[in-house]
Amino acid sequence: MADSSSALERKLASFDPNALGDTAGGIFGLPFTPEEARVVVVPVPWEVTVSYRGGTAEGPEAMRQASLQVDLYDPDLPDAWRMGLAMEAQEEKIAEESRTLRPLAEEYIGWLEDGEPEETHDSFVEVPTRIGQRGQALLEWLKAKTGALLDAGKAVMVLGGDHSTPLGYLHALAERHEEYGILQIDAHCDLRPAYEGFEFSHASIMYNALKLPQVKKLVQVGIRDYCQQEAEYVDQSNGRVVMFTDRFLQAEMLGGKSWKKECKKIVAQLPAKVYLSFDIDGLDPKLCPGTGTPVPGGLEFEQALYLIRMVVRSGRTIIGCDLNEVAPGDTEWNAIVGARLLYHMANWMGVSQGLLKARAVEK
Repeated sequence: MADSSSALERKLASFDPNALGDTAGGIFGLPFTPEEARVVVVPVPWEVTVSYRGGTAEGPEAMRQASLQVDLYDPDLPDAWRMGLAMEAQEEKIAEESRTLRPLAEEYIGWLEDGEPEETHDSFVEVPTRIGQRGQALLEWLKAKTGALLDAGKAVMVLGGDHSTPLGYLHALAERHEEYGILQIDAHCDLRPAYEGFEFSHASIMYNALKLPQVKKLVQVGIRDYCQQEAEYVDQSNGRVVMFTDRFLQAEMLGGKSWKKECKKIVAQLPAKVYLSFDIDGLDPKLCPGTGTPVPGGLEFEQALYLIRMVVRSGRTIIGCDLNEVAPGDTEWNAIVGARLLYHMANWMGVSQGLLKARAVEK
């Protein structure tokens, strides 16, 4: 640890944050390796169960490339670039398995949509089991990967892929924290049990997360597309799940209430330890037109960042976070927005864990 700290200090002394992003460097052109960094991003290029548009498995690499165009100065965190942020190399075996299984899942979903024709039943009946086994393997891989980083003293961020990807990280955190809450920014509840027959579906991530007894609270923000089953799940959760729908938030603000006041209500529902799960479709789709399941409405970019800052400034600790469903689409715009969101999320997680100091007053 001493060697990595001294290497970090040497790189800090020689790095110019005003220069062009160095393509030979790490994410955002920063000079740090994952061993030297204090915050490590783990890419998970996986999108096997996406139910509409694909492309999210390409998100981590697209954001890495777009990150080189991000200016590093933040008026609230002027020393953010000094914290030590790095992204691990992408596991190509994960990407390859996703590419192999995705067509199989697509064919199965098509079979469901066709009414499950009996004549092709035998061809598809085992598909959910096969994909479920690989989803379990992904969970175990990410649990071990993130667990090792946590035990090495790193703050960790997972970068998907579809929204099924961070489940292994949630398991790793559950082994290291007696209890925590989840702040989910999303257009969807993701509370469906085994959506389309897939246990580890992107639409089931929060249903699966709530199987962990350590997850004491789930606070959902920006929700605007969900089914009756999910609404009933929330109603029957005895307050364990609290939903701030986009409709409710917009009605409050159209009635004259400020976003600051709404954020205070949201933050008040969270426990001391918070995991931040950000599906980019929680934003207005003009900011993420390539995402897999875009929905009208949603948060503005600065609204989302303001909420994250309020969580941290309240004294709560962000023990981990993920960013998912960034699909490059036809332009670089999706990755440009995603890279900037990644930078702010990682930095404010660092602030909450004492790795970085924020100015006392918002600039």
